[in-house]
Amino acid sequence: MKVCLRTLQSQLMAQTPWGELPVQDAHVHFFSYKFYSALAQQKKATNAEALAPLLNFEVPAHDPVALADHWTSELSRFNVKRAALIASMPGDEDSVASAVAAHPDRFYGYFMLDPTQPDALARVKRAAENQHLHCICLFPAMHTYSITDARLVPILEVASDHHLAVFVHCGAISLGIRKKLGLPSQYNMHYSNPLDLHPVALHFPLVRFVIPHFGGGLFREALMLADLCPNVYFDTSSSNRWIVYEGIDLAAAFRRSIEVLGIQRLLFGSDSSFFPRGWHSTIFEQQAKVLYELGLDAQQASQILCSNLEEFHKARKRSE
Repeated sequence: MKVCLRTLQSQLMAQTPWGELPVQDAHVHFFSYKFYSALAQQKKATNAEALAPLLNFEVPAHDPVALADHWTSELSRFNVKRAALIASMPGDEDSVASAVAAHPDRFYGYFMLDPTQPDALARVKRAAENQHLHCICLFPAMHTYSITDARLVPILEVASDHHLAVFVHCGAISLGIRKKLGLPSQYNMHYSNPLDLHPVALHFPLVRFVIPHFGGGLFREALMLADLCPNVYFDTSSSNRWIVYEGIDLAAAFRRSIEVLGIQRLLFGSDSSFFPRGWHSTIFEQQAKVLYELGLDAQQASQILCSNLEEFHKARKRSE
């Protein structure tokens, strides 16, 4: 029965309100075995496998390629052409690079970096030489630093020279997996304002910056940033619970973003992460419905749902 249900979902997902359209996802977390092992150490659990009954998640095999295979199969069910896989802990870029190497036409490789660590620049230099890595992910509130910190200058110089994109998490940050495990999340929202990125984006005009979740509750500030900096993009991922802070709905968020950024700087994202849930199809359905109701035609919808992400990474692909 479960298989039949997923087959039905696949058939439904292949048909958007405009008919069948290709999809690329700008935001899928790659929860590797190494990621679960790090959580197990913090939880003082025996090993990564011990987290499975606590989370009701599937803990993947040691080999990240097996997880990549699983994601490939999952995305194929839903007619998703390609996805950005985010290595979701600092130091795990090798896991996502292996995944992308196994399926280079299905994934882009994103990796989390903590620039306060002494090996941060060396890691970025190695990543810049790896054709399977496409984007640096920065979480200032998580790692408690300002995006204007001088330590980021050489990192962003490498990104600019090698056409690496840079993802900057702003606004509210809450990790459900840590909550389920009862682990603390001592983040500092002082470092979450999108406006902090303004001088940085101006100084590095060749770097393509992406702000996930429409700014995560600092939507007005994110709009101001993007209006002033044409190299700033939004990804539309997550349940977007942040809209309760703004007093708007998802349709208004899309409408205002299109007015300020234009269609070409919006990247569809689902914020998918764990199995057995797999690809977060409900997020897609909600966003496709909103775009249709806003009056976008099939070509415009296809830009947001697919081709914008491909264009976003073209400079990096040309440099490979």
